[in-house]
Amino acid sequence: MESFTYSYPVKVYFGEKAAEKNLPAELAKVGENVLLAYGGGSIKKNGVYDELVGILNAAGKKITEFTGIMSNPTYAKVQEGAKLARDNKIDFIIAVGGGSVIDCCKIVSAQAKMEKDLWDFEYAEHGTPTEFIPMGAVVTAFGTGAEMNNGAVITNEEKKSKSPLRGAFYDFAILDPVYTMTMPMKQVISGAFDSLSHSMETYMGSPRDVNLSDEINEATQRNIIRNIRMTLKNPEDIQARSELIWAAAMAENGILKIGKATDFQCHMLEHQLGAFTDCNHGQGLAVLHPVLYRHMLPEAVKQFARLAVEVWDIDPTGKSEEELADAFIDALAAFIKEIGLPTTFAEMNIPEDTNFKAIADTTILTGGCAKKFSREELLEVLLECR
Repeated sequence: MESFTYSYPVKVYFGEKAAEKNLPAELAKVGENVLLAYGGGSIKKNGVYDELVGILNAAGKKITEFTGIMSNPTYAKVQEGAKLARDNKIDFIIAVGGGSVIDCCKIVSAQAKMEKDLWDFEYAEHGTPTEFIPMGAVVTAFGTGAEMNNGAVITNEEKKSKSPLRGAFYDFAILDPVYTMTMPMKQVISGAFDSLSHSMETYMGSPRDVNLSDEINEATQRNIIRNIRMTLKNPEDIQARSELIWAAAMAENGILKIGKATDFQCHMLEHQLGAFTDCNHGQGLAVLHPVLYRHMLPEAVKQFARLAVEVWDIDPTGKSEEELADAFIDALAAFIKEIGLPTTFAEMNIPEDTNFKAIADTTILTGGCAKKFSREELLEVLLECR
């Protein structure tokens, strides 16, 4: 195991009526002016908006709304939110939604406190923001685990780049499984697959002996697979939904990454695919993973073979490590098809004439991946996914 320092700054309130029980006490600690951030307005249809506004009003807060945060949030939207926060002297931000809203607000929180352009500060000057507007997250759509960390993925349309930025950690996160029950099933499944992807990407770092983090990771992957199936079987199963919400958090709260390298090459490739096509993140990962893993197989055979046995319950009797590794990729591909996620870009309505070379040429190459991909091979992966 590698050396590490572990600190976990996000307080989690998990369970039914978590906002009602805990948000008033948290609001008592912050100033009067609150930015209430959300996306397209679904929270006004499912009752979450009315509940939160009622709690904010009872706490005597002055509410400024930051609305219309889109999937694949743009840098322009970040700047809009930062200006809103500065103009209204915001003391606290409440982000209500899934990964897009939660990511956007992490960067709003940082940008509102600095005069410099945050993108240039992080990418050109290699700086890290240190001052933020404090925040709380209310999760209504799960999968990304975005509420658990300070990383955000933002699309800079001017630069044609969907890239990670560092922002603020949330002071607390409210995870109420009831809030997620009105999510469309396609969104539930694509979000849950993103959680599985996070777990696999964390697991697939450079070859090493399996450590405790990996064994916890294997359990997390098994849990996600089982509860996706249970949710599809019975969409009203709140226990299965609760498990998926917590698994999403576990995949991104740092515990699975303790003392080890991580991969995330598939995520980097999908991010740039999203920058060029605005595609659904979980669906893009579902198409890319099996193809990318075929290319990774010679270098990652040890990890793949272990996952075949420990996660996918494949009988190792009479099978070589290479055969088990193949069986893992086959099992993953079959599962993606079983749960109704796309297996080609064509199923996602991504045009064949998309500039895949530009996508490959602008993808961040990750250092922790078991295989050191070239841009030429990433282009091969993209073309095979069509």
